[in-house]
Amino acid sequence: MGSSQQPTSFGDPQEISSDNVKGLCLAISSSLFIGSSFIIKKKGLQKAGASGVRAGAGGYSYLLEPLWWAGMITMIVGEIANFAAYAFAPAVLVTPLGALSIIISAALAHMILGEKLHIFGMVGCVLCIVGSTTICLHAPQERQIESVKELWDLATEPAFLLYATLVIVAVVIIIVQYIPKYGQTHIIAYIGVCSLVGSIGVMSVRALGIALKLTFSGMNQLLYPQTWVFAVVMATCVFTQMNYLNKALDTFNTALVSPIYYVMFTSLTIVASVIMFKDWSGQTAIQIITELCAFVTILSGTFLLHKTKDLVDVSSPSVCMRYPKHDEEESDQEGIPLKHRETMR
Repeated sequence: MGSSQQPTSFGDPQEISSDNVKGLCLAISSSLFIGSSFIIKKKGLQKAGASGVRAGAGGYSYLLEPLWWAGMITMIVGEIANFAAYAFAPAVLVTPLGALSIIISAALAHMILGEKLHIFGMVGCVLCIVGSTTICLHAPQERQIESVKELWDLATEPAFLLYATLVIVAVVIIIVQYIPKYGQTHIIAYIGVCSLVGSIGVMSVRALGIALKLTFSGMNQLLYPQTWVFAVVMATCVFTQMNYLNKALDTFNTALVSPIYYVMFTSLTIVASVIMFKDWSGQTAIQIITELCAFVTILSGTFLLHKTKDLVDVSSPSVCMRYPKHDEEESDQEGIPLKHRETMR
């Protein structure tokens, strides 16, 4: 418990640990790769959908599209950097920095995909940067873990087991009952599964990253079965996330998917990390409030990015003339759900 006294001066920028700096650099590079991958994968999905069954309609023709694989490789590189970041810094620091991938994704979508970025969207990008910077300066230091058994003890405490059970039940209900009915018209169905599963996945990623970090430092953790349990959970969560994220990207506008996914995923991941790793246990109330305010600032930025598309649509002549339905369905507007386009016809 001696480490609980360490974080007393985390609010001071000069007290940022070297591990946090490493985690920060890895998280930023991860955002660069992941933000770019959204656009590359989107182009691949569009190209594959033009000659086969779209992913949003249950097709897998994108698996034969080289451009989609290029985006996938880019995302994998970003996820590897993100994986390494969790081995050095707490989720409260690493996860909110995913906002940078939203900025990159929105900017590239504006330039490459023609998805308009309103001036308020640019303000949203600035808010994301400000919030991310504040969190970096006030984040808690990484909890000192001596072995994977300690991680397993944290993961099997009643509070986290309850959280994991609620997540599993919610995911099953959404997949079985809601996605067949509302998946093509309500983005929250796909993103909800990605975010809920992702929050558990990040805990496994962080646990496995710490285990590998200890292994490379001379304390072999690969001998413990708990390490491989974390690896299996991580792989299951990653594959589930990728499947439903592909469906969301193929069905809805990228500028819509990215911020909503970020907000839900980050919020749930921070909750899971606070429960399992007790990230806030050694911080003062002022430091916790500062981090929460910074996170709200990031959420405000993502909200503005989300509303950007609505503002652009409202200002378009087709909407103002009140002749939208036939005009819009003839256009290749990715923001309109596939099922909704078909029913309008």
